[in-house]
Amino acid sequence: MKSNITAIIIGIIIIGISYFFVDKNFSYFAPQTANEYINNVRVVDGKQIIEIKAKGGFLPRESVAKAGITTVLRLNTNGTFDCSSSVRIPSMNISKVLPSTGTTDIDLGSPNVTTLHGSCGMGMYPFEIKFQ
Repeated sequence: MKSNITAIIIGIIIIGISYFFVDKNFSYFAPQTANEYINNVRVVDGKQIIEIKAKGGFLPRESVAKAGITTVLRLNTNGTFDCSSSVRIPSMNISKVLPSTGTTDIDLGSPNVTTLHGSCGMGMYPFEIKFQ
């Protein structure tokens, strides 16, 4: 009985200590800085560019862009060897294998108000682009 109480107390202490040393904002699917959520959509010379990082999934997973403007999806890879090294957007018949490191631009045309759903080649890592 005494050893059970001691084990429980030790467990609580370990959990309490680890709480202070673990980054509470850490996630494999969330960006590590707030800036990764902001400004991934920009307009340059009349062309809208949506930048998404592809490694262990797609970041950000949700982007909001303007409808009716020529749009390019720019996928950035950096040592990507998982299934996010390929991208699919079924509604546009897009399927591309990405380089392990580099930038790949995909012309999306001028989408109307819609939501494009994309994913990795296996469908495990989804992302979406909302055109408003």
